[in-house]
Amino acid sequence: MFKKVLVANRGEIALRVIRACQELGVKTVAVYSEADASAPHVREADEAVCVGPAPSSQSYLVGERLIEVAKAMGAEAIHPGYGFLSERAWFARAVREAGLVFIGPPAEAIEAMGSKTAARQLVIAAGVPVVPGNAEGVKDADEARAIAETYGYPVLLKAAAGGGGKGMRVVRTADELSAALDSARREAKNAFGDDAVYLEKYIEGPRHVEIQVLADAHGTVLHLGERECSVQRRHQKMIEEAPSVAVSPELRARMGATAVAAAKAAGYVNAGTCEFLLDRDGQYYFLEMNTRIQVEHPVTELVMGLDLVQWQIRIAAGEPLPFQQTDFAPRGWAIECRITSEDPTNGFLPSTGRIEYLHLPSGPGVRWDGGVEAGSDVGLHYDPMLAKLIVHAPSRSLAIARMRRALLELTVDGIETSRGFHLRVMDDPEFQSGDISIQWLEQRLGTLTSPTTDRETLQLAAIAAALVAHEERSGGRVVSPAPEQGGSPASVSRAGSGWAAVGRREGLRS
Repeated sequence: MFKKVLVANRGEIALRVIRACQELGVKTVAVYSEADASAPHVREADEAVCVGPAPSSQSYLVGERLIEVAKAMGAEAIHPGYGFLSERAWFARAVREAGLVFIGPPAEAIEAMGSKTAARQLVIAAGVPVVPGNAEGVKDADEARAIAETYGYPVLLKAAAGGGGKGMRVVRTADELSAALDSARREAKNAFGDDAVYLEKYIEGPRHVEIQVLADAHGTVLHLGERECSVQRRHQKMIEEAPSVAVSPELRARMGATAVAAAKAAGYVNAGTCEFLLDRDGQYYFLEMNTRIQVEHPVTELVMGLDLVQWQIRIAAGEPLPFQQTDFAPRGWAIECRITSEDPTNGFLPSTGRIEYLHLPSGPGVRWDGGVEAGSDVGLHYDPMLAKLIVHAPSRSLAIARMRRALLELTVDGIETSRGFHLRVMDDPEFQSGDISIQWLEQRLGTLTSPTTDRETLQLAAIAAALVAHEERSGGRVVSPAPEQGGSPASVSRAGSGWAAVGRREGLRS
């Protein structure tokens, strides 16, 4: 096992890796930008080094600097987390050439799966089903039009070098194709430095279902079941769960075997995810492979009883997987909500400021993977995800109820967050029934982003807002319960502050 690992990331994933290392007895080195000097991950690591100014292009994305720091601090390996440099083959190769270990797949596997067109060619050769389309970037609008006519409209233009919805356009008629291709190419060039775009048949109303794989350096490749990731806005996942209501044990076995075949074709080692479209007839199609740990990995951990980040580190250190495929079957149900610094009632515009008060949910089956605390400043330099709220329960209905309860307990005062949006999704009858697709959220967005609140919450918020207003008018004095009743001025004031935040969010006035 390694003695020391450098964590080349920030926020909640940096904390997640640090905690995994602590349990393995491995020392950690955190890196941070000037904007993150007081961030929790900096404090929790054994050592920390500033690597540059706030812009990620001058700090977290400067691979040469990260490698220099790792060597100077005596780290033997680098964990990239997700995002930033986690899927950059050149970085994985540079880490290896510097005599360090990259905690992730080999650079060659990242390259093989890094281009969607190259990945399609690779998995097709391995017998993996893909969405009908061309395997290489289209040369011009005439070629795109010919391919589209072969498969029939609608079709989907996709950037070959990236994801996250960038460089992606749905085209429903031939008249739209030329302009859509130009637009997709410009966006792809700006986002990934590569304007290659390919075309595939657009599948109406599918689910987004992905399979977690885990592979060691000794030839063992296993799958850990599926995650349902269909609740998306602009191709960005917002809520994930495991397992999926649409996947039977038989389908899970088939999709899992397909994911294992794709991983083997790429020479894959470490944790990775194969993403699929699943249509209403139970047919599935390979989309891409994410060559890193996923944001939504906790739901798999909870239903499979396995620490994926620890196994990333163990595999990188050379340990063989001591499991067989038959050891894995989902137990219960897990749901994850991404808590972001966005205002869903205002078009999901970013919200910035200081987190003045933070009350975290707890209780049975509740997990909080966060990267912020009270006093944290939230700016525009980085991704708006603050934390992930995850629950686990014996059934999906109980998991939804548990998530709803946990969301009601959560208070973030000082900035707007996606909390209210997630509450409305949990209350939605279609979501509760599992009748969703990747288009579902866009179709329901107007209802799910309206600032409505249940009556009980409104009443509690109104009472708390009135108490806080009274406190402010009386110069900060507050009547608290007697000590024998377990009360204190501080506890009443803090509780009032939290509920006052709810009142302000819902437009209440005392």
